[in-house]
Parts: sequence; C-alpha cells; structure tokens
Amino acid sequence: MSVRQRVVLVVAAVAGVLGAWHALAPSWQVPLPTPADLAEERLQDFRDALYFPIREFLAGGNPYDPAAMFAHWPVRQDFNLYQPYHLLLHAPFALPGYRVGAVAFSVFSLLLLVALAALTAHSVRRHLQVSFVVTTVVVSALLVTSQVGKAQLYVGQINPLIALGAAGALLARRDRPGWAAVALALAWLKPQYGFPLAVLLFARGSRGVAVRGTAFAAVASLPVVAVLVVRGGGIGPFLDVVAANLTHARGTGYGAVDSLTAQRIDMAAVLFRVTGWAPSGVELVVLAAVLVTSVLLARRLDRVSATPVADLVTCLAVVVCVVHQPGDVLIAVPAMAATAALWWRHHAEPGWGPAGFAVLTLAIPFAHLYTVDTAIASPLGPRAAVTLDGAAVVVAWCLLVFAAVRLTRGSAARTPVAA
Repeated sequence: MSVRQRVVLVVAAVAGVLGAWHALAPSWQVPLPTPADLAEERLQDFRDALYFPIREFLAGGNPYDPAAMFAHWPVRQDFNLYQPYHLLLHAPFALPGYRVGAVAFSVFSLLLLVALAALTAHSVRRHLQVSFVVTTVVVSALLVTSQVGKAQLYVGQINPLIALGAAGALLARRDRPGWAAVALALAWLKPQYGFPLAVLLFARGSRGVAVRGTAFAAVASLPVVAVLVVRGGGIGPFLDVVAANLTHARGTGYGAVDSLTAQRIDMAAVLFRVTGWAPSGVELVVLAAVLVTSVLLARRLDRVSATPVADLVTCLAVVVCVVHQPGDVLIAVPAMAATAALWWRHHAEPGWGPAGFAVLTLAIPFAHLYTVDTAIASPLGPRAAVTLDGAAVVVAWCLLVFAAVRLTRGSAARTPVAA
C-alpha cells in the first residue's frame, strides 16, 4: 500500500468513525415512545415499522390493521405491507426493551452499510485496479456522513438490508444464481423493491433468480400469513385488512401521489409536485412505461458488456417506477460506483458523458444535508426542498436512458465497452 493510500485510509477511517458515532447517537438519545411524542423523528421507522408491529404480532394481533396499531401502540404511521417474514426476521430487535432494541438495530444497520461498501468495492475492482480495503473504508465513510446513509440510522429504516439484497442479486445473478435468489428474497422485504426488481431481472435473462427469489420470499412469509388468517377468521377478513391498509396509505400526507409535502421520489409524485398535474391512473402508466423502457435498454447494455450501466438503469427504474423515498436510492450505490469507474476509463467515448452526469446528478440526494435543505427552502420554499431529490433521481434515470441509447447504437459493429 502506497503512502498516499495509507493517508486516504487513515483520513477516511477517522471520518467514518466520527460519522458513525454521530449517526448512532439518536438510538440511545431517543425518548421512550409515548402518545405525546408521536412527532419524534428519531427512530420513527424502527418504532412504527418494526418494534411495535412485531410487538402487536407477538401479542396476538394483526399489525397490518391500521386501526389496531393506532389503538394499541404509540405510532404515527401505519405498518405498510412489508413481507410478513419481516415480523420474524427482525423479531430479535423487538424482544428487549425499546432503547436496547433501537441501539442493537442501529448497530446492525451500520454493519450492513459497511457490508454494502464492501460490495461496492468489489464491484469497482472489476473495472479499476484499486485497493479493496481503501475503497471499502472510503465508501463506508461517505455513506455514514451522507444524508442518505445517516437517514437510515436516524430514522431506523430497514433499507440497508434491502440495498444489500438488491445489489447482491444484481452482482451475483450470473456467477452465483443461488445466492442471488436469496439476495432478491431480501429485497422483496418491501414489495415496491422486490416486484420491479424481479421483473427487471427476469427480463434481463436471470429468470431462475427472479422466480426462485420471489418463491423464497413467498415461502418464508407463508407461516406468518397462515397465523394472521387464522387469527382474523379466514382469508376474506385478512384481505379486508390488506385493503384497509392500502386505502390508508394512499390517503396520508406523506404517501399520496398528489401531496405537496411528500418526500416521494418516484416519477408520478415528482411530476405532480413540478406541474401540479396528476391524472387518474398516472402511477400505473409510469410503472409500465419505466419498466418497459428500462428492460429494453438494460438488455441492450448487457449485450455490449456495459453491465454496470444496465445495473444502474435497473436500480433507478426500481425507485422511479413506484412509490419510494430519498433514502431508497441506497440500492444504487454499487452500480453508481461501478459506472463511475467505467466512465473514468471510457469518458472520451460516445455515450459516457451522459452516464457520468447521471452519476453526478444521483449524488444530490446523498449531499442533501440539513444545511443544504435550509439553503434551498429559505428562498424557494419547502415544496422545492422536497422536490429536489426526486427531480434529481428522475433526471438521472433520463440521462441514463439517453446514455444507453448512445452506448448501444450500432452495437453489433462495435467492440464491447467493458470487459
């Protein structure tokens, strides 16, 4: 290891440790949940989407029922339609007291971010001769100091596990399809990740991965579903609860497509906040249009061996085709880094300019720290601040569409752009 690499390693390690300490602090500083503290943002997703839903399930109830959750627990949000196996997978964090569970879950999430950084380093090393250790430490430091990374620990989201699953499914789909299927099953933890990712993997030729990963998630969820069906008195009442859950989610200020204050970054919600226009059925139209376009371009990119760009197109398609929040771009980190590495090697060639700009644009949610948000909201208003991340992600996807067209133009007569 050169002197320069050692200096970078030490600086990144110090920044990472300080950033990790700052990011973990909310887990032991957060007050114990009470009805008077529903507006508390620290660990709110851990509280609303993990700890108390699992407590409701263990107590003999149905956490998917918004009325039951609001009546029994101090939660602000309903429990969305996560895969039922989530209630078993994360049960260890809901068994101890609230603060112990919060600290344990935050430390676990931090370790998952480091694992995602290691996966990113592995992805980059496929295209550039860089130190695995240095790259892992640098990416880890960037993650825990970025807005996207800090938000996972501050709010207590389960996205680090899903991001690791999505990235693992994309990177291992050819060499280790069995592990890729397991990784996809983890991405299925939230269906708005699992469904579009499975469709895109299937269309890109990884049919076994898509089918087995989806089957693994379904089989893992069956025991919980069976318990809930029996408790509720049959399949009909259980489906009624699912319908009530969806109805409630569509009507919230933070989840509705036509909300001016929602943090959603999907194309339908961004379109409304930019234009004020949200015609009936726009979410289904966006879902179909984004998936079809991304499938066609990703398949063409695979044929010219621009697989990292195809993976980035896939990741961004997942987050712009259906409802997602800014922190959900975490799944794109390995593909972003690999695309940047390829841009470094091929930036003078046609099509790589837009790809590089896409990566740069996609960095906006990561840099959208509190001071940046304040600087934007002061002159332009809160609507501009909540639109910035989504607009950046949608623009990045559009830039990648343009880059993919350029990179694959006349592909039959060209040498592959990357090994």
